[in-house]
Amino acid sequence: MIDIKLIRENPELVKENIKKKFQDEKLVLVDEVKDLDEKFRLSKTRADELRAKRNHDSKEIGLLMKEKKIAEAQALKETIKKINDEIADLEVKEEELQKEIRNRMMVIPNIIDSSVPIGKDDSENVVLEEYGVKKEKNFEIPYHTEIMERLNGIDLDSARKTSGNGFYYLLGDIARLHSAVLTYARDFMIDRGFTYVIPPYMIRSDVVNGVMSFSEMENMMYKIEGEDLYLIGTSEHSMIGRFIDTIIDEDKLPLTLTSYSPCFRKEVGAHGIEERGVYRIHQFEKQEMIVVCKPEESMAWYDKLWHNSVDFFLSLDIPVRTIECCSGDLADLKVKSCDVEAWSPRQKKYFEVCSCSNLGDAQARRLQIRVNGKDGKYFAHTLNDTVVAPPRMLIAFLENNLNEDGTVNIPVALRPYMGGKERIG
Repeated sequence: MIDIKLIRENPELVKENIKKKFQDEKLVLVDEVKDLDEKFRLSKTRADELRAKRNHDSKEIGLLMKEKKIAEAQALKETIKKINDEIADLEVKEEELQKEIRNRMMVIPNIIDSSVPIGKDDSENVVLEEYGVKKEKNFEIPYHTEIMERLNGIDLDSARKTSGNGFYYLLGDIARLHSAVLTYARDFMIDRGFTYVIPPYMIRSDVVNGVMSFSEMENMMYKIEGEDLYLIGTSEHSMIGRFIDTIIDEDKLPLTLTSYSPCFRKEVGAHGIEERGVYRIHQFEKQEMIVVCKPEESMAWYDKLWHNSVDFFLSLDIPVRTIECCSGDLADLKVKSCDVEAWSPRQKKYFEVCSCSNLGDAQARRLQIRVNGKDGKYFAHTLNDTVVAPPRMLIAFLENNLNEDGTVNIPVALRPYMGGKERIG
C-alpha cells in the first residue's frame, strides 16, 4: 500500500506506475481515492471545528450558570446537543470514507523501482547473469520421479490414495537428502549472520491482508474451517506478521532472519510433463530469508539476498542464473524482484528455484511496522528471498549430480549432513 500523500500531491506519478504495470483498469482508483480523501478531510475539518465550538460553549455554560442566566445556558445546551449529533454523524461518515479509501488503496500497486524493466508478463523478464559450469551428460537423464523411484526414494501412488494429487511420500536416502539440504541451508544462513527462527504455521486474516494481495490469498492459501486462521504459503507471511503494530528502535536494524517452515498451497499445475512429479505440489518445506531494515538500506540488502541464493546453489554444484522480473510480472506489493533459476541438464533449460523481493514499505504500512528514528517514526522496509525449497530443488540436485550408473554424487558441503556419504544409490 502506497502513501496516500502520493495521490494527494502527485496522482500522475501513481497513474504512470499503474500504466507501467499494464493495469489500466485501476487508473480510475486514483481519482476515486483523491475524491474520497478530499471528502474525508473536509468532514474531519468540520468535525474539529464543531469540537472546538462545543468546548467553547461548554465553558460559556459554566459562566452563565454562575451568573444565574439559566435560559441562555439552556439554549447553549440545546446547541451543544445539535453539535454532538452532527459530530456523531460526521464520525460515521469518516469511518465509511476511510474504509472506502483503504479498500482502493489496497488494490493500487506499489511504486516500482526505476531500474525495473518494463514488460507485460514473464515472457519479457530479463536474464541478468549465469553462474557455475553446466556439466555435459553423455547419457539420457530420466525424469526426476524416475530417478527417485530407482533409488526407492518416492511413493506417489500411496500419496494419491491418502491425500490426492500434489502430495508425496519421500523415502530412504531421498528423504534423508531432503532433510539434509534444509539443515545445510539453515547452517549456511546462520554462518552468514542470520538468526534462525521457526515461526507459526498458521496466521490470522489481518496478517494475511498485511503481507499479500487478496487475489494472491484466494489463489494460494488454505483456510481453517470455522476459525480466523490460514495455513501459510511461505514463512515470509508469519515472519513479517511477527512485527504487526510494533515500533522498532532504529539501532536494532537491520533484522536479518532465516526461517524454516512447511508451506501449503492450493495451486497445482496440471499442464505439460514438467508439471508432474514434485515440481508443483500442495505441501513442501522451505528455508527463507527475511530482512527488516531502513529504507535507504533495502536495495543493498536486496542484492545481498539473491547473492546468498546463488552462492548456496553453487555450493551444491548446481549452475544457476538470475532473472529480473519485469513490471507486469511483479506482484502489486513489490518494488523490485528477481528469480534464481537452476539448470536442468535433462530439459536443457533453467527453471525457477528461488524468488527475491524488495517490498519497500508496503507490508510495513499495511501492518503498521514502524521504526523509532532520530528524526521521528517511519515505516520499515521488508525483503524476502528463498534459500531453498525442496523437493523442487531436488529436481535440479538429482539431475546435476546424477551418474550414468544411476548413483547420485553428494557435494562436499552436504556430506556432513548425509553421514559422510559421497554418493547414494
